[in-house]
Amino acid sequence: MSIRKNFRQIIAAPGMALAPGAYDALSARIIEAQGFDVMVAGGYAAMGALLAAPDTGQSNMRDYADHYGRICGAVNIPVYVDADTGFGGPNNVRQMVRAFEAAGVAGLFISDQVFPNRCGYMAGKAVISAEEMMTKLKAALDARRDPDLVIVARSDALGVEGIDAAIERCQMYMELGCDMAKPMGADAIDEFKRVLREVPGPQLANLSHANANWKSSMQDLEKAGAALCTFPSAALFAAVGGVARAMKALKDHHSFETVQSELSPLNDYYELVGLDRQNATENSYLAAARAVIEKRTGARKG
Repeated sequence: MSIRKNFRQIIAAPGMALAPGAYDALSARIIEAQGFDVMVAGGYAAMGALLAAPDTGQSNMRDYADHYGRICGAVNIPVYVDADTGFGGPNNVRQMVRAFEAAGVAGLFISDQVFPNRCGYMAGKAVISAEEMMTKLKAALDARRDPDLVIVARSDALGVEGIDAAIERCQMYMELGCDMAKPMGADAIDEFKRVLREVPGPQLANLSHANANWKSSMQDLEKAGAALCTFPSAALFAAVGGVARAMKALKDHHSFETVQSELSPLNDYYELVGLDRQNATENSYLAAARAVIEKRTGARKG
């Protein structure tokens, strides 16, 4: 089964799958090693990891495609990614879909924010018209080569025009043919239940550390009927905390003794990055080369 078909099955399956967010290839490998079946990779974590900057739309499509390609290349589970506003008009959106598809993503979401895109939990957002957004979405749907690539429309209208407007936009986006449509910010359980009732298709819940106060629990969201719960910045915040503690210990005590339990043992790290597997593969190539040489040497002697 392809990774994209697997992603569709995960979304359609009963219960709620958990999807932590990766900020780079190594964090993606850690997530997979812990047994998760799906992950996300968002702009918030990407901007933190790549630029040490807040998520206010300062990167470009090619940077994202390269970033997502490294993450997808490190794992064998579906990766669902952030496509910001599509990085321009319909023709830009077409290029983005082709580039992200080539990078290996299982699904992507496009926001109806005005460019430059901001984290959905930040103030200062504005949205384009529903007509302009649907033009972009139509371009995205037309551009995908693999029909199993999941294309999701995200509306940020809730924080600008209210939940009624956000739900109406999502309904139109689904009528256009998107696989899912999500009103960003409908995090309170009553709002989430309303979205489930009024917006066709599966619905994704989002518990981001960029949102200082989660309004719903995982248990409530699963009970309500969420297909997937994403944690787009969890690994990023864990890494920031862990690295800061380790560096503080080194600076203050000239030792890692106080944080030793938080540091990965060397053998565990090599297992994670696949050193033994890499060496075994390299040795198999060497063995194949030697076999050819020995065969020719033996034929000459004969």
